[in-house]
Amino acid sequence: MAGEAGKDPQAWLAANETASAFLSRSLSSRPPITLPPPLHRAPLRPGNVVEIAGPSNSGKSHLLLMAAVQCILPKEWEGIYFGGLGRAVMYLDLDCRFDVLRLAQILRNRIAEGCRLAHLRNGDPENDVTKDEFQCSLQNTLFSDCMQRFLYARCCKSPEFIDALKTVQSQSRREVSGAGIYFVMIDSIGAFYWIDRGSQASRENKGKTLQSIFESVVHELRKILQLEPALVLVTKASVYGEGTTTANDFNRDSSKYMLEDPSGLGYSRREEERTLSNREYMPSIWQAKISLKLCFCSLLSHTG
Repeated sequence: MAGEAGKDPQAWLAANETASAFLSRSLSSRPPITLPPPLHRAPLRPGNVVEIAGPSNSGKSHLLLMAAVQCILPKEWEGIYFGGLGRAVMYLDLDCRFDVLRLAQILRNRIAEGCRLAHLRNGDPENDVTKDEFQCSLQNTLFSDCMQRFLYARCCKSPEFIDALKTVQSQSRREVSGAGIYFVMIDSIGAFYWIDRGSQASRENKGKTLQSIFESVVHELRKILQLEPALVLVTKASVYGEGTTTANDFNRDSSKYMLEDPSGLGYSRREEERTLSNREYMPSIWQAKISLKLCFCSLLSHTG
């Protein structure tokens, strides 16, 4: 096998491996990850760094919570199929808007739905009080087990963010609940961008530039992915501006305003439609680290 040849070039060349064996080995080492819609259309694998861009209040954080629940839920538990991954998640909250009650609600809904489908398949009566109480106890046990695989860190400035990334490495070595960290989620990667950019020359920032900060972020992410392949999901609030779009940009339809006729005759006309494009503001070293960029708006338009 080519994978067993190690670093010896002669052994690597001498290995005889069919295409079928190569694909089987590759898929077993880094299997594709299926997430709930709208991320189910994206080709995601461990080791990818995926940036989810979109306007504010478009549901990007909710999308991360849905993916987190998919990761911490087991594939099967007590004979009930849930279709999860049974792995740990590290959630780094940079904009301090994490809602733990919303996470608990999504998780409990997924657990209840899995139990309900299991009841329907088994043909169990719906009004069995004794069984309902037992099922409720099982659901609470599973809920606690899943929440142990969810790790959370709140960061209020860039140094705390970099320290949290270093913590991910130590947590992954411990293998939380018997399973290493499989998802690393960064909510709002640009949360400190403008603060760091405005304080580059200040003493408070200890002489660190915006470029050096993101060099440290990329360096820590690279170390995490080298330690154990994980899927990194990152959200970013988009900044829009007028102009033409590029291959990496996505369009958002501009609104049309009704303007009164200055002549006072009561006529109205539509303002000329302008093309708004997504303006990339992150440093180039961060952009080079991204494996896949997704527009949350375009993903939503393909669901249903």
